[in-house]
Amino acid sequence: MVKMEVSYEGGLRCRATHGPSATELVTDAPTDNQGKGESFSPTDLVATALATCMLTTMGIVAERHGWDITGSTGSVEKGMVADPVRRIGTLTVVLKMAGTHDERARTTMERAATTCPVHKSMGAGVEMPVRVEWDGVG
Repeated sequence: MVKMEVSYEGGLRCRATHGPSATELVTDAPTDNQGKGESFSPTDLVATALATCMLTTMGIVAERHGWDITGSTGSVEKGMVADPVRRIGTLTVVLKMAGTHDERARTTMERAATTCPVHKSMGAGVEMPVRVEWDGVG
């Protein structure tokens, strides 16, 4: 298990420390929820986790097969909903994949993206449309 330590600094700001590396990050409440929006909000981190997990999982599969996806990028747009409670409603992901890959490689990596641990951990109430754009075709 990995442990993170979190402290509330006041003003709707928290500081989190990653146990194994001691790397720190700061969160702020967003401006539409009484915060300053000066850093990632907790729900921004969820969105970021989804996109990075997808690319990481695709990278694991790519390396296993000898495929190079170095330079691939992703973006994620988070949509909040308020009914019945404030929560993430949509996480729209666009992955722009570098390199030339044949149909088998593309299908394999696209499947890997949607089976990443973060994607599988999200509840059914969160819509997660994913578009993968391939730089080259094999």
